[in-house]
Amino acid sequence: MAQTVWSQTLLVVSDVEASSRFYCALLGFESGHGGDEYEQLMMDGELVMQLHHDGPDDDHAELMVNDAPRGNGVLMWFEVADFDAVAARATELGATVERAPQMNENAKQLELWLRDPDGYTVVIAGPSEYRPRR
Repeated sequence: MAQTVWSQTLLVVSDVEASSRFYCALLGFESGHGGDEYEQLMMDGELVMQLHHDGPDDDHAELMVNDAPRGNGVLMWFEVADFDAVAARATELGATVERAPQMNENAKQLELWLRDPDGYTVVIAGPSEYRPRR
């Protein structure tokens, strides 16, 4: 039986509003909730990503171990239709580039590796021949 799954990744961040601005500017997401404690980032009416402040709250158990480096073991990977435009926005935002744009021969797509404001690794990938087109 085929199962449909949608990712709703939640990142713990130090400044929800700043992270929201970063991802909205970089990838064209829209704010679906807003606020300084929690944010839902949307694309075409679909929830794509969530942001949560790094302080404790009443609704969740501890969301992160405070002595672990932020972003440790996490890669946020986004395939985009217009790689060059997103790469240009990354430059405009002053994002820290970890790997300049290059072709990933295994995936057969361009990639740009950068850091978001909290140090999470964000990989921007160009269109893939493996992605079914609508």
